[in-house]
Amino acid sequence: MRFSLLISVLRSLGPVVIGISLGFTLSLLSVSWSEDACSPNSKEGEAVSLGKDGLLKGARKPNSISAVNDVTSEEDFQPRIVPYKQIQPSAPKKVFRAKYISTELGMRERLFVGVMTSKNTINTLGVAVNRTISHHLDAVIFFTGSRSRKIPHGMFVVSHGDERLIWNMFQTIKYIFDHYINEYDWFYFVQDDAYTEADRIKALVEHLSMDRELYMGRPEEFIGGVMEGRYCYGGFGYLLSRSLLLRLQPFLENCRNDILSARPDEWLGRCIIDYTSINCVGEYEGLHYHHYELAKNSDPSKEQSEEFKKALTVHPVSDPEQMYRLHRFFTEIELQKTYDEIAKLQAEIKNVSVVAFEGNRSAQWPVGINPPFEPKSRFEVLKWEYFTEEEIYSCIDGSPKCELRGIDRMDVADVIDTAIGELNKKYMPTIHLKKQQLINGYRRFDPIRGMEYTLDLQLEAVNQKGHSRSITKRVHLVRPLSQIEIIPMPYVTEATRVHIIIPLTLQDRSYVDHFLEVFASNAFETSENAILTFLFIYDPVEAQQVSQNDIFASVKSHITVYERKYPAVKIPWISVKTETPSQIKFMDIISKKHPVDTLFFLAEVNTNINSEFLNRCRMNAINNWQVFFPIHFQEFNPDVAYHNQPHPDTLDLVKDAGLFDRRSFDETCFYNSDYMTTRSRMVADVQENEEILENMDIYEMFVKYSGLHVFRAIEPALRQQYRYEVCNPRLSEDIYHRCVQSNLESIGSRSQLAMLLFEQEHGNST
Repeated sequence: MRFSLLISVLRSLGPVVIGISLGFTLSLLSVSWSEDACSPNSKEGEAVSLGKDGLLKGARKPNSISAVNDVTSEEDFQPRIVPYKQIQPSAPKKVFRAKYISTELGMRERLFVGVMTSKNTINTLGVAVNRTISHHLDAVIFFTGSRSRKIPHGMFVVSHGDERLIWNMFQTIKYIFDHYINEYDWFYFVQDDAYTEADRIKALVEHLSMDRELYMGRPEEFIGGVMEGRYCYGGFGYLLSRSLLLRLQPFLENCRNDILSARPDEWLGRCIIDYTSINCVGEYEGLHYHHYELAKNSDPSKEQSEEFKKALTVHPVSDPEQMYRLHRFFTEIELQKTYDEIAKLQAEIKNVSVVAFEGNRSAQWPVGINPPFEPKSRFEVLKWEYFTEEEIYSCIDGSPKCELRGIDRMDVADVIDTAIGELNKKYMPTIHLKKQQLINGYRRFDPIRGMEYTLDLQLEAVNQKGHSRSITKRVHLVRPLSQIEIIPMPYVTEATRVHIIIPLTLQDRSYVDHFLEVFASNAFETSENAILTFLFIYDPVEAQQVSQNDIFASVKSHITVYERKYPAVKIPWISVKTETPSQIKFMDIISKKHPVDTLFFLAEVNTNINSEFLNRCRMNAINNWQVFFPIHFQEFNPDVAYHNQPHPDTLDLVKDAGLFDRRSFDETCFYNSDYMTTRSRMVADVQENEEILENMDIYEMFVKYSGLHVFRAIEPALRQQYRYEVCNPRLSEDIYHRCVQSNLESIGSRSQLAMLLFEQEHGNST
């Protein structure tokens, strides 16, 4: 038992013992070998040292055995400082980044259109072509030999300075290589006596691959048949791919020198065939270049052939009137196709909605229009307006009922006519419906889908036998919002000088000190590009006493002080005498004293003016286009808003501090030329009624006579201190009423006034 136990222990420990013994044996052998290999010529006991290679003397190999004299060698060891040499960084390479992402990614526009015209036709057929295709295509450039004296407005014309046809074609292709070859994938050339259906030519290139070498148009045999191949006839236009033009580019000069031809389209065709072996084709991968040759003096409305209806281009067009008739004809065709596609999509939506989870209820009415707005709280519920054919019961001035007129009357009439028309489409020829009267009408504006209408119509229903009876029908209509478009606006700049006009009366003198203090910090100290002008208004009695007692003497002295403080600033003033202050009368005087390109800002003396607002005045007032009427923030009466509280130095735009005064139209930005033009249109009415100058303000004048855009908007940077304005009863009833309401609303908020009344009642009761 003991022997067997010993054997079992040795079996388990035997491999471990053998492994340890073998490891020690191999370690001793490796030490002796490494010593011999490191210093084969050294004597035993001598330390290994290095020579003049720059390494440290007395250093040992880690696996070497040090001798006694190693101690002395280590005592002789002296460290050496190796100097640090900083690596000079190389100048970084300047990375070129393109201005636009599309340029960096190599993205190009799809279609470039070049129209071949002449100085004799550019003002007739050229203008007609521009009006019919330019708003459908991104780039339309007209190429001509010699430019006429007057270039039509809105056309990009390139003149080559020579009337030779072949030379013009060569220069046109060269111009494309120099300016547009890297910006477009397809290049379409057409003469100005051809009508082009712009949407169809765009649809054609959308289905063509950009890397194809394609020469597409109406194929034509060369004159005389001496040359093989076909060129594209220029009358119907032709399409060239960018790939083909790039292949042709090195040989363009050869074409000019070697190829003789009488026609520019034939010359280009021979050039393309000679150097690229590409022929003109009228069909490519199932896509056809449809064209139609128009007979002389033909009427487009009487053309019924399918070839004509499918045409991309129609040639020849004799005069602009025929061009416009062609445009109308093809526009009506495309419009009808759009209506048919809409009807088809609506039918598909209805069919799909049947198998939806909610059934037909999942399809919103009208089909394809956004669902109505869903309010999240009681404050978001949209209000319906009630109307009849004569009156509307929701008025701008807060009256319960007012006459339906202007654009609102036209809107209601159009909606009723549309409702009758749609009902007759549905029920005719079985029943013919005629309107008798509108019983009830409701409308509301939904910001998601548009204007919604609900009409209760009393109708006369006439059947096929001639029997009639009166019925009542409720209909629902939606005038959907159209696609959002960017409207081009004239260029304006913030560098324009603003002439600020401040009218002053006897009651306004107390506000001048604060006005000048604020304006000096916001404009004088910042060198704002603005000129301040005061308009001193005297009544006849005050004007007679100017030499003895000038009511504005203190104001003029303050102006002198600021002019001395800021030597670069001059503050002019103008004195006028009148019994009835009128904005138009004042501006008649000021307008004559300034150039026509002057930008005016007419303001009140309690208005705080800063650079932020002046920049918006410059941007929103556009010469010969738009006038700007800002809605200022009117501060409440501080004795009411901060009753029994210290008045704050600065006010925030909060409901307890004030309100945007929508009843005030005193501040306005406009150009002198616009004022003079509008004022001249009032001459006839002023001759009939001179009081119109006193009863009308500038806002009403621009709205009624100018024809300009009247831009009325909230202006948070324009604030007015509270003051009680004396309303002139000689002004029109509407202006006087607005003045009174503005005074009442600027006293304080309803809660503040209620709290004052509560405190007063509570004080009286105690």
